[in-house]
Amino acid sequence: MNYVDHSSFAAARQRPTGLRFAFSDFIVRDGRVYLRQTGNSASLDWRLFREVAGWLIFQAAVRLLALRVRRAPPPTICFTPATPHDRYMVRVAARLAGIRLVAQPDCADAEFYFEDATAALPPPPTHARAFNFGCADISKSRVARVFEAVFGYPLAVDPLRWEGVAVEKSEANGAHDGRIVACPRVAIPGKVYQRLIDAVAADGLATDLRTHCIGGVAVAVWVKRRGADVRFLPPNTSARWHDPAEVFSADELALIGQFTRAMGADWCGLDILRDADGRIYVVDVNKTDAGPIVALSLGDKLRSTAVLARALRDLVAPSQGAPPAAT
Repeated sequence: MNYVDHSSFAAARQRPTGLRFAFSDFIVRDGRVYLRQTGNSASLDWRLFREVAGWLIFQAAVRLLALRVRRAPPPTICFTPATPHDRYMVRVAARLAGIRLVAQPDCADAEFYFEDATAALPPPPTHARAFNFGCADISKSRVARVFEAVFGYPLAVDPLRWEGVAVEKSEANGAHDGRIVACPRVAIPGKVYQRLIDAVAADGLATDLRTHCIGGVAVAVWVKRRGADVRFLPPNTSARWHDPAEVFSADELALIGQFTRAMGADWCGLDILRDADGRIYVVDVNKTDAGPIVALSLGDKLRSTAVLARALRDLVAPSQGAPPAAT
C-alpha cells in the first residue's frame, strides 16, 4: 500500500465534504482507503485493485490448504486486546496451521498480545504460555538502542554531530516516510536519524531482507528489491522467499535471535539491510505484520506461509503434529 502519515487520516475523518463510507477495519474517503487503527492509507487506483485481487486469490488458496489440516481437538489461541484481521500474517499462519481462535485464554493453548500500535501498554498476561507481551515498544529509537546493544555497532546518529548524509524517518511504525538528509542539522521532534545503509546493488536496486522470526528464531526471509530512489516506499520491484541460512551466517542468525528476544518479540517481522561493508542492520521491527508481500509469486507466498504456520504451531502447541506443507 502507498502509505501516508496519520494526520491525513484524521483530516479525512473530520472533513464534512466528499464521498465517505466505512466497512470493517477500513474507511474510504476522497479516493483513498484508510486503515481505522493505524491511519495508514492507499490510493484507490488500479494498483490497489490488483493487490486486493492477488490477496483474495492467496486467501482462497490458504483456506483450501487449511481443509487438509485435521486435528481433534485443534490447537487454540486467544488474542488480546484485539483479534487480527485476515490481512495480518499471524492470522493467516494460524489458519494454515489449523489453529482455532477462541475468545477466552482459559480455553486456549496460548495467549497472544496483538495491538497494531507503535507503543502501547500490554495487559497483564493471564496464560502460562503468553507471547509478545514483552514487545510493548517498537519505535525506531528503541529498535536502534536494542540493535546497538546486541550487535555492538550503532545504527542511530546524532544529527547535530553527524557529518554527511543520514536517513530521517518517523518514530511510528509503518509510516514509510524515510528520506535522505544532509547533516549536521537540527532534529525534528518525532523523527529519528540513522546511518544511510548502502544496500544498493550495481543494478540500481536496493535490497531489503524482510526476516520473519518466531520464538526467537529466524524462519523465513523475503528478499525485497526496489529502485534506490524509492527505497523507503512500496511497492517492490520483486520479492523472493529464502531459507534464512541462505541469506545469513550462523553468527548473524544467532544475533538476530538474541535481538528479537531483547525486543520481547516472540512473533515479528524484521527489516534488515546489509551494508556494502558486509554488516547487517535491523532497521525496523513489526509485531503486527501484514502480508504476504505483494510481489511474491503465489507459490512463494504459500510455501513461506506454510513455514510460518509450522513454526507458529510449534510455539502455540509444541506437542501437536505439524500442518501439511504447501505444494
